[in-house]
Amino acid sequence: MTAKPPVFSNHGCRLNMYETHAMQDLAGQAGLDNAVVINTCAVTAEAVRKARQDIRKHRRDNPNARIIVTGCAAQTEPQTFAAMAEVDHVIGNTEKMQASTWMGLSTGNTEPVQVDDIMSVTETAGHLIDGFGTRSRAYVQVQNGCDHRCTFCIIPYGRGNSRSVPAGVVVDQIKRLVDGGYNEVVLTGVDLTSWGADLPATPKLGDLVLRILKLVPDLPRLRISSIDSIEVDDALMQAIATEPRLMPHLHLSLQAGDDMILKRMKRRHLRDDAIAFCQEARRLRPDMTFGADIIAGFPTETEEMFANSLALVAECDLTWLHVFPYSARAGTPAAKMPAVDGRIIKTRAARLRAAGVAQVAQHLTAQRGKVHQILMETVRMGRTEQFAEVAFDADQPEGQIVRAKISGHSDAQLVVAGT
Repeated sequence: MTAKPPVFSNHGCRLNMYETHAMQDLAGQAGLDNAVVINTCAVTAEAVRKARQDIRKHRRDNPNARIIVTGCAAQTEPQTFAAMAEVDHVIGNTEKMQASTWMGLSTGNTEPVQVDDIMSVTETAGHLIDGFGTRSRAYVQVQNGCDHRCTFCIIPYGRGNSRSVPAGVVVDQIKRLVDGGYNEVVLTGVDLTSWGADLPATPKLGDLVLRILKLVPDLPRLRISSIDSIEVDDALMQAIATEPRLMPHLHLSLQAGDDMILKRMKRRHLRDDAIAFCQEARRLRPDMTFGADIIAGFPTETEEMFANSLALVAECDLTWLHVFPYSARAGTPAAKMPAVDGRIIKTRAARLRAAGVAQVAQHLTAQRGKVHQILMETVRMGRTEQFAEVAFDADQPEGQIVRAKISGHSDAQLVVAGT
């Protein structure tokens, strides 16, 4: 059989994407061939179903390849994947980032299931790659794991407890990325606002942001991915107020807008906390926009409770919504709570998404006539500081920041005409 390089299939979050790129390097160094590697997500039951479906598809398309399954779903339910006839190896989240694992897979000197206790891990994996992304934007992992135990969430059992990458390592990495031509870096992690709690002197995320911006003066744009607003520190608020290179776009892990549901989720904030944070962040940075994760149909959610979540979209002036229909995850406390009818969940999710569409339209309409610094992701599409897509009618330099005036918008994009 002719040797073929391994095929990688990624599911889930930006952190998974980062790790998929790192695994590609490890597999290449080990000389692995004739394999399909599927990096799974466990955030919802639907995510696990899609992973199983992907595995079966790859087996049909690659009958002679070894199927290697890893990622959060492999970590949380290894027996599910080990029992699939299509699967040859199941690799845990810690093991997938170790060179020895890939060498063993390459030589055939390995067990079919390698999944250890993720809760025993106390450090992040070594930084095997500097980042990944398009020619314009790189994503950098600064944190992994989560110390919180929200009642709906399985992710801590897939990722382990919170671990931070030391600031000096992050800064050196970003310097190399800027030297390589990247104009924007996005800090990623599972629970970003917990960054630093396990490091000497317990620095905060805001300290890391200010340090990056001070020590990497040639970095044009820095972004933060999803954060928990109740854990935002004073230094991060200072950065929001004073650092124009920190992009005015924050994605918030809100999950609900009703206090009783938030308590049953075991969240650390209440409704008024979310509203107060958004108001203060926008006072400090008037052009700030927000995205948010919101769950529709959490167990025990009444119509009145849902109405509070729906109203929060306008009260926080959220623009980019990620709506998740509640999906029970075995092993979580919420799975034992009285469930909402699936048809109602579907309807509520649709109503939230419709509110999100209206918010996007409102945001895009307000940009007409404004001048933006737009980072070009392709020759015809870029993104504003607030992460809105911009379509151009003439080619622009890919990877560069272009100053342009917005002439209008389509359903989901801003438009620059006459360039």
